[in-house]
Formats: sequence, C-alpha cells, structure tokens
Amino acid sequence: MEDDAPVIYGLEFQARALTPQTAETDAIRFLVGTQSLKYDNQIHIIDFDDENNIINKNVLLHQVGEIWQISASPADKGVLATCYNTTSDSKVMTCAAVWRMPKELESGSHESPDDSSSNTQTLELLCHLDNTAHGNMACVMWEPMGDGKKLISLADNHLLLWDLQESSNKAVLSNSAALEGKGQLKFTSGRWSPHHNCTQVATANDTTIRGWDTRSMRQIYCIENAHGQLVRDLDFNPNKQYYLASCGDDCKVKFWDTRNINEPVKTLEEHSHWVWNVRYNHSHDQLVLTGSSDSRVILSNMVSISSEPFGHLVDDDELSDQEDHHQEEKTKEPLQDSIIATYEEHEDSVYAVEWSSADPWLFASLSYDGRLVINRVPRALKYHILL
Repeated sequence: MEDDAPVIYGLEFQARALTPQTAETDAIRFLVGTQSLKYDNQIHIIDFDDENNIINKNVLLHQVGEIWQISASPADKGVLATCYNTTSDSKVMTCAAVWRMPKELESGSHESPDDSSSNTQTLELLCHLDNTAHGNMACVMWEPMGDGKKLISLADNHLLLWDLQESSNKAVLSNSAALEGKGQLKFTSGRWSPHHNCTQVATANDTTIRGWDTRSMRQIYCIENAHGQLVRDLDFNPNKQYYLASCGDDCKVKFWDTRNINEPVKTLEEHSHWVWNVRYNHSHDQLVLTGSSDSRVILSNMVSISSEPFGHLVDDDELSDQEDHHQEEKTKEPLQDSIIATYEEHEDSVYAVEWSSADPWLFASLSYDGRLVINRVPRALKYHILL
C-alpha cells in the first residue's frame, strides 16, 4: 500500500463530533461521537496502527443522546467531555457532561479484534456541567496546558468557567460572562488560547469573533462582521500568540492578528460551501486544515504568516562559506502560500478535521455519513519542511 494513501473507517451511524485524544502522545488515537436519533449513541475509540496501516476500534455506549461535540482532557487519557441532545418534557436541550472511559481502554490498544463491538462497554458519568440556568450548550473546551481541572462551556449567550473537583465528579461554576446586545445572541463555537498563560478565550457568535480574559471574564477584543455569514470555528496558531484562524458560512477561511482587528492578515477562498472547521498543525504552524460541506478537506501551506516565513533557518556553524552565500540568497524571500492538497474521499459534509496529538503528519476528517478518513501530509512536503 502506498505510504500516502488514505485509510477509511465507516461508522454505521451519522456523526459530526471528532477529537484527538489530547493526553495520548504515543499512540495515534481519535474519538468519534455518533448522532443517531433511533439508537443508543456511541463513542468510537479509533486507534490507528501506522506501521500496518490499519484501524482498531473500541466502542463505548453514550446512552444520553446524540453527540454534537466531543473534547478530550489534555491531562487524563481516560477523561472526555461531550455536548449532547436530550429530551425532557418534550423539549430538546443540549447538555454537557464529563465522562471516564473504562480503565483498560485509556491507552492505545492494538490488540482489539474488529468484532470488539460485541462486548460494548459504557462510559462512566463523572459529572454534568449544569446548564439549567444558562440554556443550550454549544461547546466545551479544556484549558489547553492545564491539569484537566478547568473547563469552559458556551451555553446560549453565556461563557461559563468550571472547576472540576478532585476526582472530577463535581463541576463547580467559578465564573461567568454573558453576551449583551440586541436580539437572541448565541455562541456557536470557541477556542481557548494556549498562550498568555491560558488566560484568553476566543468565541464566535453570529458573524462576530470576541476575545475574553478568563481572569476578569471581560471582553478584550471584538471583530464585528469577521465573516459575511455565521462564523463556524476558530483556532489559535500554536506558535504565534496573536494569530487566530476563523472560518464560516461565507466559504472563507480568515487569519487574524488580534492586536489589529480591522482587516484579516490573509483570506482563503478555496471552498465552495460552508467551512465547518479550521485547524493549525501543532508542530508546523504553516500547515492548516479545513473541512467543509463541499465534502472536501483542504490542506494549505500558510507559510507567509507562519513562525518560519523564510523556511527553516540553518545555524551559521552548519554552513561552509560557499553554502553560506547560497543560503543567504535562499532565505531573503518569504516563501509563497499554496494549497498543498485537496482530499476528496468524502461524499457528505465534512463536519470535523483534527490533527493527531501523537503524529504531527497525520490527520483525520469526519463526514456526516459516518465516514472517518485518516490521511498523511504528503511525504515530499514533510521532508521539505524537515530538511
């Protein structure tokens, strides 16, 4: 099998929620949440064995409802949070909860036979993020560098900061803020910045992006009309602290410097329908993934706004005089942005794209029909970046 060939896994249910297992840095592992109205919903633990190019899966029951969003604890391999629909008094509510998977499934297991669904296990509920007073949960975010005890959830127009108690079986609301303004303001998504000691969060509501300080719960910047239509997703550049990417229903992906919010630094217009997801690579921030309802995943090389706009700079000691001259020539010009690849393995809207936490060259995409595709950054580009 060719090294760059995609590996495809089909879930029998529709799905839109995907996360890498953030605390797992050795095994390549993703968690997928299903969205089925008829059956008990599930979380599929997908282990990718890259030596043999095969997927091993374990299935956990998530009996409370359809999963809209899933996020894994940055500190504990066994812990995750979900946002899910539940019906009470014939009203549908989106709630959020923190769960623990069975002990034996916490680490990447490569032994699971493919028929492991016969002994499906259930997630253990650790605690609910109680939103009765705040409305429907749009998403849950863990403090990126934290010990897995701090979470933020977005519920309707509320930004809620939670502290998980010792064994994570109780969530205490420690602070909150509300969107104020005309009409029915509702958050659609958010992202916790890994910079500034994790004291900043960006949120999207309607066409607006806002920055918040989690210590004062005050707004620190506001990009109005960031997109022509609804903003769907945000992500921070892991290496450049003021850089933020956004995408939305205007088919665009935009890159912002939050110190100067009048204009985006760059705009990508490669998708032909709503862009649901944008993700920076954790190690090489010029690599940006996007997924869209045009059924495509696009990998872009946004090198001009990356932390290495002139390419990988070589130490002087490594060069002889002749090479030195050649190297100077080579590094003066900023490198050009380009589309690296467009992936067309999906036949339905791509609702999620995520990089692996364990392998910076590997990513997964998930479309609504339950198709999960694992792809690699093309080898030629990988060596170009590394060498």
